[in-house]
Amino acid sequence: MSVHKIAAFALANLNPAECLQQMVSAYTEYKIIAEQEKTKRREIDAWEKETSTKINAQRELLMAYLDRSFDERAENFRALFAVVDNAIASGNNDQLALTLNSITEIAKSSPFKDLVNLASVRAALDDPDHEWTF
Repeated sequence: MSVHKIAAFALANLNPAECLQQMVSAYTEYKIIAEQEKTKRREIDAWEKETSTKINAQRELLMAYLDRSFDERAENFRALFAVVDNAIASGNNDQLALTLNSITEIAKSSPFKDLVNLASVRAALDDPDHEWTF
């Protein structure tokens, strides 16, 4: 069979209504899938915004904690060094030794020690009713 005969045979057996139905069906399926993908993109965008907002809120809480921790430490050091100055000025070596020991102990401790257990920090950050004490 020649190419012309095959083409003529295909045209003779072509059902225009069926061909149109297949095109409409394919287009309808395309529109459904396109809408599903748009919905998925909207869900991903919403998840991204929610997650980003949550991360920013957690970061702000952590930064506030660190700011207050370091502020408190700085104030403690200022007060202790004032005591050191007074002990030196008055010649009180016992008070000087005790105060220098206190300064050393505070310097050894880290404001990050409370953050060692990340699981408890994560749980506290996730708990909207958690009360932070600084």
